[in-house]
Amino acid sequence: MENLSDELLIESYHKARELKLSNDFITLIKQEIDRRHLSPKLITTYL
Repeated sequence: MENLSDELLIESYHKARELKLSNDFITLIKQEIDRRHLSPKLITTYL
C-alpha cells in the first residue's frame, strides 16, 4: 500500500466502501490513510 499515491489510496477507500468489501480490508486502507495524515482529504475529496 505504501506504493499507492495519496489520490489512489483515497479513491480505493471510497470504492471499497461502495462495493461493500471486507471490513478488514477497508480498515487496512483507512489505517494507511491515517498514517499519511490524509483523513481531512477523505472528507474534502467526496463532498
